[in-house]
Order: sequence, then structure tokens, then C-alpha cells
Amino acid sequence: MRRRLIQSTLAVVLVVIAVFGVSLVIVETRTISSTAQEKVDLEAARLASIVDSRLLGTGRVDPEILRQQVADDRYAVIRIPGRPVIEIGDRPSGEVIRGRATGEEGETVVVEEPRSSVTREVGRTLVIIGLVALLAVVAAVLLAVRQANRLASPLTDLAETAERLGSGDPRPRHKRYGVPELDRVADVLDASAERIARMLTAERRLAADASHQLRTPLTALSMRLEEITLTDDPETVKEEATIALSQVERLTDVVERLLTNSRDPRNGSAVTFDLDDVIQQQIAEWRPAYRSAGRAIVCSGKRHMQAVGTPGAVAQVLAALIENSLMHGGGTVALRTRVTGNQAVVEVTDEGPGVPADLGARIFERTISGRNSTGIGLAVARDLAEADGGRLELLQTKPAVFGLFLSRTPPPKKTDAAHTVR
Repeated sequence: MRRRLIQSTLAVVLVVIAVFGVSLVIVETRTISSTAQEKVDLEAARLASIVDSRLLGTGRVDPEILRQQVADDRYAVIRIPGRPVIEIGDRPSGEVIRGRATGEEGETVVVEEPRSSVTREVGRTLVIIGLVALLAVVAAVLLAVRQANRLASPLTDLAETAERLGSGDPRPRHKRYGVPELDRVADVLDASAERIARMLTAERRLAADASHQLRTPLTALSMRLEEITLTDDPETVKEEATIALSQVERLTDVVERLLTNSRDPRNGSAVTFDLDDVIQQQIAEWRPAYRSAGRAIVCSGKRHMQAVGTPGAVAQVLAALIENSLMHGGGTVALRTRVTGNQAVVEVTDEGPGVPADLGARIFERTISGRNSTGIGLAVARDLAEADGGRLELLQTKPAVFGLFLSRTPPPKKTDAAHTVR
């Protein structure tokens, strides 16, 4: 990860340097060229002014005086009507920068400067820009290394925490890193660790209770069955079978009581979460299946809604509804979100024929199943919704519209009484 962070930072810096560096080189080159041209033009105008003053004064133009007014690397040609041409300096070879001026007495002054001087100035500018770019790259590397170490080390630590959590050690570490995003991950991991610890405690308690409560009925039932296998007397067999049946009934009652005591819908797993995240995740998972069927799945409605529940359970409910629309519906499937009172509502509808009239009232019964369905079933989906304090309803039969209602306000915290099975 450190290498990726450094490479990405360097890539961004190099792109910025390339864009701004090229632009700066172009601007500086044009500026230097225009400045050189302005200097030559000013030199020509100044020489023309000097010639004018001489012609209006003494009428004599001294080449030696003019030579002192021209820079060593420039060449000047002065043409005065009716007089010989005056040349000052050496005529440059190659490309030149030429400036021209005309005096009031009709004289013409041409000043030339080799373009190589401009090239040298541009070269010096490029060297300076290159050095600045190199310093920027070095600074970017140092900052990238520092930032990579600052981010990678906490992420490695968080990965170790997650690995330890997955290996069965749910102790929260309560360690923070000074980075809001990473601290948020650490908060979630600590909260998950606490929930897992509570769940493991409940599971261990349930296992212990089940072991204690089931051992005696199973032992007694085994003894009765052994009595049946060892006797040939029909009356004895009938009597022992009757007793065994009563023990089976008691055993069933024990199992039901254990499951009832261990099943608590408000076990602390319900949290406030972003409903959009769950919806988008489900759409992303089901879109390939809809695409293969030549259909589409879309979402609309109110965005960024917060709901209270278990994200995994809500995802299973939506998956059941989406799969039901895929198997039994038609056309585009739409997930619409809205708010009614203090509840967030997710409606799932399609363009199919809808729910048959004879199944409308029984759609959530466990005996009602679709063809080759791989979902969790509408009955289980309704149970999951109710376990989170919500509800799942069939709002419309043609076309079918299912509504998942979830609370938007966290339930008040309360202390549950401990269930003890003796």
C-alpha cells in the first residue's frame, strides 16, 4: 500500500508539473521574445530620435557618436536621404530580431539583434524551471513517504485487529490514530467487537442451557427405547412407547423454550444506517441477473435517508423482494424511497402482471413458494423486517408493490431482564 500511495502521489505531482511547466515554458518563451523585440524597437526609435536632433541642429551626423549608442551585440543601419548609408556594428548571421523606426527628417533606422541571445535567455529560464520542478518532485516524494507511513501503519494495525476479531478474540482495543476516517473504522471495529462479545456470551449461555436441559430428556428417552427393544410383550411396548411419546413432547417443549428465550429482536444489533448504501449494494448485486434477463433495475426517490435496523437483515429483505420481482414480475424493477411520518419506506415494484387475487392475502405464508426461487422467501423477509421493528406489506397487487417500513428514530435503550432456564 505504501508503494501505491507514493506512486499515486508522484503521478499527480508529475501531471501537475507537466501541465503547469509546459504552460510556464510557453508563456516565458513568448515573454522573452516579445521583450527582446520591444528592446530592439526602442533602440531603433532612440537612434532615430538622435539622428533627428543632429539633423535639426548641426546638420551633421557623426557615426562615432551613434556607435556609442548601440549595444555591442547589435547591428544598426541608418539611411538618410541624400547621404551615405551608416552601418554600426557587425551584421549578425542566422535568424535575427529586427526593429525599424522612421525619423521626422525621412531617415530610416534598422536595428538587428541575433536571436541566439533570446535562445540563451530561454535556456536559462528552462534550467530554473527544471530545478524548481526537481525540488517539487523531491518534496512530493518526502511528503508521500511520510503520508504513506502515517496511513499504512494504522491500516496494518486495523487489519490485525480485524483478523484477531475474526479468530474469536472480540476484545475491543480502543486505539485511535488521529485520522478521522481511520478512527471511524476503529470505532466500528470496537462496536463490532462488543456486539460479537455479547453474541458469543449469549451463544455460550444458550449452549450451556441446552446441554443442561436436553441431557435428561434425551437420556430418559434412550432408556425407554432400550426397554422397547428388549421386550416382546405388546402391552409393555405400548406402555413404553406412550411414555416415550410424552418425553418427546417435553423435549420439543424444551427446545421451543430455548429458542424463544434466545431469540430477542431487540438484541442491540439494530443501528442507524444509510439506506442508500444498502439499496445501491443490492442493485449492484442484482443488476447482472436482470441484464441477463433483458430487464433493468433502477432506484429513485428521497436520497440520503437514515433508517434504524440491521443492515444485513434489511439487505436480505430487499434481496427477497428483488428476486421475487425477477422470478414472477416483468419489465423494469424500481426501488423508490420516501418518508411517511417517522418511517422510511422502500417500495419495490415492477411492470409484471402482479399478484394473483387468490394469493394476495396469503403471499406471506410459508406454504406459498415461487418456482425455482433461490431467495429467502417473503415469509422470512417479513419476519426479518419485524425483528428490526419494521414491517413488510403488499401495498398493491397489480402491478405488485411491496413496501418495507423502517423506523427513523432509534428505540430507547432499556435493560432486558435476563432469561434463565432451569
